[in-house]
Amino acid sequence: MRFLSSFLFRLQEKKKDERNQVEKEHPLNKRLLNVGLIVLIDMLGFALIVPLLTFFADSFGATEFQTGLLVSSYALMQMIGAPILGRLSDKFGRRPVFLISIAGTFIGFLILGFANSLIWLFISRILSGLTAGNISVAQAYIADVTDEKNRARGMGMFGAAFGIGFILGPAIGGILSQFGFAVPAFVSAALAFINLLTVFFWLPESLTDERRAELATQKKANISFAALTAALNHPKVGSLLWVRFGFAIAFNSFQTVFPLYVLNKFGLGAQQTGYILAYLGIVLVVMQGGLIGPLSARFKESNLIVTFLGFALVGMIGWAIVPTVPLLLVAMFPMAVGAGSFNALINSAISKAVTRDEVGGMLGFGAGLESATRVVMPALASYLLGAYGTSTPGYMGSIVMFVVVVYAYVQLIAKQ
Repeated sequence: MRFLSSFLFRLQEKKKDERNQVEKEHPLNKRLLNVGLIVLIDMLGFALIVPLLTFFADSFGATEFQTGLLVSSYALMQMIGAPILGRLSDKFGRRPVFLISIAGTFIGFLILGFANSLIWLFISRILSGLTAGNISVAQAYIADVTDEKNRARGMGMFGAAFGIGFILGPAIGGILSQFGFAVPAFVSAALAFINLLTVFFWLPESLTDERRAELATQKKANISFAALTAALNHPKVGSLLWVRFGFAIAFNSFQTVFPLYVLNKFGLGAQQTGYILAYLGIVLVVMQGGLIGPLSARFKESNLIVTFLGFALVGMIGWAIVPTVPLLLVAMFPMAVGAGSFNALINSAISKAVTRDEVGGMLGFGAGLESATRVVMPALASYLLGAYGTSTPGYMGSIVMFVVVVYAYVQLIAKQ
């Protein structure tokens, strides 16, 4: 018995020494920098190719509806694959799932680059969607290596890397597209390969034995239909979830069909579309990163939510009726301001409306509702655009957004 106790003590000390060695060789700042680099490269590759999918599909003679299905297929596979990858990362560690996810992205981009028919475009997006879990795993990694004192710094670095990639990606993709749509796909594959090397050689595992045991004992969120219904009927947070769901329907009717819209209505190519999306990305990042904090400190959150929903409504109406590209840029400004502000505000409001134990589950329900709209809206908006004209998705989105604004005003302001 004494021998066994001595052995277990030495084993525990050895693991402690190994953890201390990892911390010595990979201090917090270095690990956060590595994760930030991974997110930046990943988002750069994603944002570089996604705006070009419409033009890629058009080159193979895809109809508007088929193009919408192409976008929807990625979102559907992501809904299936992301929870699985998340559970695997809790069980086996973040690093192996990082490698699996990035490898899938790499192969998906290679297939996209070599695609010679529409079916191969679908195969590439389905594979990429199934393995698109590295962003959520990156957030989990940051949660593993930080405490409450420095978590905000880690998440801030994550947000900055995400935003920079979203700004640069569309513009770079547009420039590269003039050499052929396969070129951005191969560049994205190269970025994914660099990410693989970064994780393999420079990113240590973050999931300690203690953290793994903690995750194993945590109660998993109930994601049944009954639980979702209960959440939507929750006296405090239910109205916020309905507002987020309605906004996602309207905004995704714009976001997912935008490249197809500017191609059909204005004849814009991939390069010009990339520049417009980069412009929208800059506005989004400025609002989320620089202005929401000061505004939230000065005004009530509910008032800000309704106000920025109004901004999005103005932009949505403008998107439907503008006759020229310069006026489109003017209309897109309030849209970007509203969207960039709303997402940050609604998550904050949801987290404050429930107990601490309920926060993760309620935010998960909100994200799930939004993901569901990304599966349905691309196909629906693309069908409407092809069958009834380029302005139809804008009119539909405007009607939905108007209902959301009225509902939000009644529930969040008038009844308070």
